[in-house]
Amino acid sequence: MSAAGRWAAVPQVLCPLEASGRRAGGKWRRAPGGGSGCGCRCRTRRPGAASSCCCSSSCSSAASSGEDRKRRRLCFYHSTLNATSWNLLAEKVEQLMEWSSRRSVIRMNGDKFRRFVKAPPRNYSVIVMFTALQPQRQCSVCRQANEEYQVLANSWRYSSAFSNKLFFTIVDYDEGADVFQQLNMNSAPTFMHFPPKGKPKRADTFDLQRIGFAAEQLAKWIADRTDVHIRVFRPPNYSGTIALALLVSLVGGLLYLRRNNLEFIYNKTGWAMAALCVVFAMTSGQMWNHIRGPPYAHKNPQNGQVSYIHGSSQAQFVAESHIILLLNAAITMGMVLLNEAATSKGDVGKRRIICLVGLGLVVFFFSFLLSIFRSKYHGYPYSW
Repeated sequence: MSAAGRWAAVPQVLCPLEASGRRAGGKWRRAPGGGSGCGCRCRTRRPGAASSCCCSSSCSSAASSGEDRKRRRLCFYHSTLNATSWNLLAEKVEQLMEWSSRRSVIRMNGDKFRRFVKAPPRNYSVIVMFTALQPQRQCSVCRQANEEYQVLANSWRYSSAFSNKLFFTIVDYDEGADVFQQLNMNSAPTFMHFPPKGKPKRADTFDLQRIGFAAEQLAKWIADRTDVHIRVFRPPNYSGTIALALLVSLVGGLLYLRRNNLEFIYNKTGWAMAALCVVFAMTSGQMWNHIRGPPYAHKNPQNGQVSYIHGSSQAQFVAESHIILLLNAAITMGMVLLNEAATSKGDVGKRRIICLVGLGLVVFFFSFLLSIFRSKYHGYPYSW
């Protein structure tokens, strides 16, 4: 980045009286004829500008009022301080832009985090993903969330709206454990937004448990916190197309082999089983999983306990939907057995056994399903 580009990345404070000054020997001096030039000796000026002093407003007041040398020293101090701050900010922005050109998500350790994210000056927002991607951590949710995070960062990096106002970074526990301790963070993955000014607020922490970590949900949250709108572009995935082509080929081949006998198409039992599979998938929350992208399960980092059932009624794990699917299937099987025992005309003893088995399936698995419902909807008064 050129010097002019670095200065363009930071806000400029120009002395309005310096416009009447003239340059002589690399130093700024008063305008002749008793004019109201700046009169300070600030050597830092904006590259490419004919006359622009970096002094603060106190410089202008000191020069215009003709006060003593003490005020001039104060003016020089302010100008030097502002120039140093601007140069530091320009260097930070330039370094972040260079890293972003190589990789959409910038990896950070403790030192980089404190310098580029926590320490001022900063006129840019930073999205940080705190995670644990090392294999020994066995965090499958972290890997899934990282894939969505990479999709979002790449969408921002290669969009036409890309600028130096937003950067995506990642802090791994094994590379920045001190950062986790500094923020009192005991779970991963966690997404946080660090604004240009001030400390992060409660809303600057992404509610992953309730919303999930899909790239589209992260983009919506970022738009709320930074006013930066990111359109998510996902890489092409042909697995669904290939699977559909294989399914069509399989069905077509089966129909071709059985072209002389297609009575199986009118088999009510087959169609009933297919319909039940679709119903089980929808009632267990598979569509919610597809939209929200929740983790498969949650592992408590303190005691290592794995939770397969989410404690809130507003969210669920992928494993939870699988458990509900199996419970619904077992209850349905019990109802089918009860209906078979009531309508069949076979041996009475055999029908009695079928009835008891069906009744046992319904009672046991419905009781289990009801207990899960009570654990999610706290205060539900009924039980089996």
